[in-house]
Amino acid sequence: MQTSIFEIAKRCGVSPGIVSRVLGTYRSEISDETRDLVLRTARELSYEPSPHTHKLGVLFMDESAKGLTHPFFASVLDAFKIAAEERGYDVTFINQRIGGQELSYTAYSQYRNLAGVCIACVDFTDPQVSELVASGIPCVTVDHLFKKTPAVISDNEMGVQKLVEYAISMGHQKIAFIHGHNNSVVTRTRIKQFYQTMEFYKLPVPENYVRAGLYSDIALSRKLVLELLDLEERPSCILLPDDLCYFAAQEAAASRGLRIPQDISFMGYDGISITQAIHPRLTTIRQRSEKIGEAAATRLINMIENPAEKSRVPTIVPTELIEGESVSNRK
Repeated sequence: MQTSIFEIAKRCGVSPGIVSRVLGTYRSEISDETRDLVLRTARELSYEPSPHTHKLGVLFMDESAKGLTHPFFASVLDAFKIAAEERGYDVTFINQRIGGQELSYTAYSQYRNLAGVCIACVDFTDPQVSELVASGIPCVTVDHLFKKTPAVISDNEMGVQKLVEYAISMGHQKIAFIHGHNNSVVTRTRIKQFYQTMEFYKLPVPENYVRAGLYSDIALSRKLVLELLDLEERPSCILLPDDLCYFAAQEAAASRGLRIPQDISFMGYDGISITQAIHPRLTTIRQRSEKIGEAAATRLINMIENPAEKSRVPTIVPTELIEGESVSNRK
């Protein structure tokens, strides 16, 4: 039987992640003594590299075209990569082309002999995605639920509830909501929770107060904010699709001669650092991106290493309200 990095790690008294780093092609800060020990042990055990045996795939097709420059998802995937490497796994991105030949997600994963796949920020209605999760390859999804697939989900229900309740606590009753694309479970959950929270507090939601936008789409968000600001009875507070759209909101408010938060209030979603470094600081929900990425890697690897593990109950990661300066006190 072929020697694995786990055997080398046990013999050397180090983690599989250390062994993976030494034997891999990437560089990291490992002492010469540890590096020599791992290499010597690998030779003694006749270790032969098998780059596909302990490799995880990431299926990530960002509809906003921000890719890994998007602060939230970049943080999620970085945490996933770090956690996976600590368990001795390499991470690669899935694409649909090998040597000029186009493959399905499943065929690509099989060709690369991936041990498992993390699926995040894709069109989950895509038949190829459904084919992948039904292929028998261990999969975990981020912010989406398939019936028989483990998932890691940010607590979007509580996140939206916290935002709306905070605005109400500050005396706001005319609250509008610009949401992201509604073909995702995340968006549908947020929309439902918005209406439910407003109904619970017996606050009306005019039809023109809820607008369909896109995540991270600055231009569209600016247009929709302007439409809300130009209403005869404009809202006093607007919940944006995400934090990046706050820049659009600031520009739109300024173009109408409105001050934030004295004349119009805004709330975001994600908790990215840049909107906490500008004035006025954005009131938002922080999604714990590091926890989401780490949990996704842990669940996927546990499923790979313990095939008998049957639990498909989603891991729900709590959110945190950040009280910024973008919501006025109207009480």
